[in-house]
Amino acid sequence: MTTAPASADDAGTGARGASVVSNLLQVIRCFTVEEPVLGVTEIAPRVGLHKSSVSRILATLEQERVVEREEDSRKYRLGLGLIAVAGPLLATLDVRRVAMDDLRELTAETGETSALTIWDGSASITVEQIPSPQQVKHTSPLGSRYATGLSASVQVFLAHEDPERVQELLEEGRLQFDPPRESSEFTDRLARVRLDGFAVNHCETSTEEVGIAAPVRDHRGQVAGAVLIAAPFYRVPLEEVPRLAEACVAAAGRISRRMGASAD
Repeated sequence: MTTAPASADDAGTGARGASVVSNLLQVIRCFTVEEPVLGVTEIAPRVGLHKSSVSRILATLEQERVVEREEDSRKYRLGLGLIAVAGPLLATLDVRRVAMDDLRELTAETGETSALTIWDGSASITVEQIPSPQQVKHTSPLGSRYATGLSASVQVFLAHEDPERVQELLEEGRLQFDPPRESSEFTDRLARVRLDGFAVNHCETSTEEVGIAAPVRDHRGQVAGAVLIAAPFYRVPLEEVPRLAEACVAAAGRISRRMGASAD
């Protein structure tokens, strides 16, 4: 059986359809965190279309609730209909898959092992890891669980956990401390982690290892994981911690943005 070639009219219709979709996407991409509210006059020159064309596109998007118009300014902002479109993707994003390239980049940049951990409610679990290329390195088997209160990744998760849940874990003795710590001292430390945006374990759980961790957030702003740098203590004196912390926070931020988190 042979198939008749597409006619010139069919080809033209396809091209026009592709153009319409492209124009729609260009208009949507004009809205950013820095400029969440825009009018027709502002959008038209950015997408290279006449104001009447932009107005028609916005009217169509408004019908589908992809954009909504502000009552006072009559300008537009992104609407809740966009979430309905993106929802299936956001719901199935795998933080482990999303993080791989950035973990490789982090290890290449720092020369140390990088890992991704998740929280199971009472412990930090290693789910991905890029070992250091150096002969002496710190690694852990995938699936390793850490419930030591001063572990860098555990600090990150607890810093963003419900305070009542943290207190419950402390009272039940499900967080290990050596030597023991006062709960008030530990909660003050978690507050500092939230403020700094990263946690440090400088030879506190092991005299031979330094850990630095930063949170990964999803599209809801919730902590979905933690990026961890693990290194031998002799390569990371205290004055070296800020450099590694900066690299760790940057990698966690990139992964977060891939997960749909706000750039703020």
